[in-house]
Amino acid sequence: MKVNIRKVVSLLVIVFGALVAAFAVACILLPNDAIDYGTAGIAIIISKLTGMNLSKTVFFVFLPFLFVGFFALGKEFLIKAIFGSGAYMLGLEIFERIPFELNTEHFIAVVFGGAILGAGLSLILRAGGCIDGSEILAAMIVSKLQQRSGRNMSMTGILIAFNACVYTAAFLLINRNSALLSLLVYIVATAVIDHFTDRFEAIKQVTIITKEPDPIINWIRDDMHKTCTVMDSAGAVAGENKTL
Repeated sequence: MKVNIRKVVSLLVIVFGALVAAFAVACILLPNDAIDYGTAGIAIIISKLTGMNLSKTVFFVFLPFLFVGFFALGKEFLIKAIFGSGAYMLGLEIFERIPFELNTEHFIAVVFGGAILGAGLSLILRAGGCIDGSEILAAMIVSKLQQRSGRNMSMTGILIAFNACVYTAAFLLINRNSALLSLLVYIVATAVIDHFTDRFEAIKQVTIITKEPDPIINWIRDDMHKTCTVMDSAGAVAGENKTL
């Protein structure tokens, strides 16, 4: 059986990034009265209100999104999501038991924790993984909208709306300070993620000249969930009409 080294490396990067994110949440953010965002934030709110084990709560909140994501986004995504979420929950279980204290103000600790969380999530996203159900939900909505409109769309607006609901719940159910500190975590973490993705990712453009464009268009749209521009073209020498 031939092992795909690139896929193995991607899974290892996802696991490492998930452990980094778990460390930031369990050892820095939670002790300083801040929470994560997305479905992890929902799980933390439930855990604080009910006293349930945090890693188990994360599992039960994330499970429905994982199940739906399998049918909507495919097997490869499911494998990466299982590795990422599994490492994240295991990390929470381990790091919650390790005594770790930052002798500094809440504000500084939260900024530091948000930066570490953002670094961990950047690694996961770079490897094509996911540890949060809100990203799965946003990816499914964007995929459907792109198929209907034929245009590339961003998940940013959906994620902002989802997290606004999470922080409103934290504001109403926990306390104001926790909600404001958690909002700061979101701002810092997303800034770090944007920095890494903007720094290392570039727009990739591919030009395909073919006589049979329909199979290629269907593959780009249905399998890659991307859009393309189709133009009629003619060769300068042969004068043969083709699709560009």
